[in-house]
Amino acid sequence: MRVLAFLDETLADPDLAHLRVDDLGLLRGDGVFETILVAGGKPRELAAHLDRLARSAAMMDLPEPVLADWERVVQLVLRTWAGGPEFVLKLVLTRGIEGDPEHRTTGFALASEVPAKVLRSRVDGVSAITLERGFEPGLAERAPWLLLGAKTMSYGVNMAALREAERRGAGDVIFTAADGSVLEGPTSTVVLARDRTLYTPPSNVGILPGTTQAALFRGAERAGWSVKVEPLRVADLYEGDAVLLASSVRKLARVHTLDGRELRDPGVLHDELAAAYEAEYAVTSNC
Repeated sequence: MRVLAFLDETLADPDLAHLRVDDLGLLRGDGVFETILVAGGKPRELAAHLDRLARSAAMMDLPEPVLADWERVVQLVLRTWAGGPEFVLKLVLTRGIEGDPEHRTTGFALASEVPAKVLRSRVDGVSAITLERGFEPGLAERAPWLLLGAKTMSYGVNMAALREAERRGAGDVIFTAADGSVLEGPTSTVVLARDRTLYTPPSNVGILPGTTQAALFRGAERAGWSVKVEPLRVADLYEGDAVLLASSVRKLARVHTLDGRELRDPGVLHDELAAAYEAEYAVTSNC
């Protein structure tokens, strides 16, 4: 089951071709996107995702997205979806056709089933390796044209990193900066649990602000945890009580092995934090 809707609220067959071959999203990865989990008919953290879409578009000098238009197309997809209770919703905005004198962007929403691999990772956790991302933490602020921290369609490096993890017998990656500090995963935010406190690296080091991580932190605080946003070292991950990868569709996946070394893997701790995240979602969705 899939649903495709364009920003003008036109529904289309997702099995047919719709983009022109000279769309700059295809030719150059010149665009931005968001991936949202829809559960029980409600998109999680929709406002935060739309805000991040606008932030990424601004970083790329794309026309400012009209968020009301995106909200309408999301509602159209929700009304049309006839599959399972959970699905993945991707919002995509490209610069449009190369050479278009009117500079019209391309925008669409695509809904699809949650992959089985993702569902397994919620329960079983993942093994991961560390890979250097190739920049130091201060580079994002010095060189904004590198788009560090924007959610662009240029995911070639991220996908190459995941293939490298597979070659090494692992399921995911934790990127590190040139100085050895922790950054993020290719599709996730790194969260460390230690002594009833959650830690995550600051986004100004050149990583994507995590919507799921932010919701987890709010829920954890409600449940009596402390939360901190501060730099982390790889050594901290080995010394903590649990390492989690937070992402919209996967939610929270615990890392049970890092670079071939087993980490502390208290399933009860993961379950407690997952419950805190779900409780936060229940609170905010009923506001």
